[in-house]
Amino acid sequence: MHAGWLACTERKLPPPARRARWLRRWSACVRALIGVEVELHGRAPDGGMLVCNHVSYLDMLALTSATEMVFLSKAEVRHWPLLGQIARASGTLFVNRARRADVADLGPEFVAMVEAGVVLTMFPEGTSTGGDRVLPFHSSLFAPAAQHGWPVTPAWIGYEVVDGSVEEEVAYWRDMTFLPHFLNLLGKRRVRAVVHFGEPLRNSDRKALARELHEAVIRLGTPSHQTELQPETCLVKGCNGDSGPPKLQPG
Repeated sequence: MHAGWLACTERKLPPPARRARWLRRWSACVRALIGVEVELHGRAPDGGMLVCNHVSYLDMLALTSATEMVFLSKAEVRHWPLLGQIARASGTLFVNRARRADVADLGPEFVAMVEAGVVLTMFPEGTSTGGDRVLPFHSSLFAPAAQHGWPVTPAWIGYEVVDGSVEEEVAYWRDMTFLPHFLNLLGKRRVRAVVHFGEPLRNSDRKALARELHEAVIRLGTPSHQTELQPETCLVKGCNGDSGPPKLQPG
């Protein structure tokens, strides 16, 4: 009966919200299967946009542990095996960064997501790194947020691996190939993602907004910030099935 009530309630949600909820549940179960823990610091957004540095395909699994969201991704991901299918099913918006007009064309879809109360998440570096730096942000991606005055929350993500190298075995970058990388990752005893959320920012100038958010993400990743006392801290483990989002355990 409870499951039926949940299904009825979810049918009333806007399509972006339903897809975001599906992605969060799916991500929780995958994290449990492959043994990835997530440590959350700060308060995740409940609307607007979220920007984060990009290290690995695990970023999506980690960030969705905090709240329901939909992602903006580069167009090539649409055609990747497995990951592309998941991205399409979860309502991911795809942008061709080589075509400047693509962001403008996606403007109405950005608005639909945000007005539905779904957090729209993007990785504005445009590529991934080894986790040791934050590349400059593409300011064109912030045009809708600047135009509509949406809050944009900065986040920083990093990883800890007990028996390996984050740069070589968790980060997915350079010319790495998915299947060998993923199979090697499955052999690790424990992988932990650490996510720090900052305070949301607004600015009507997209270039200024991009600079401010870039600086904020870098600050979130500095050791001095991470040693400060942060009461909003949770450790996320496991999958809570189809009955709801994963449980948060005090860290």
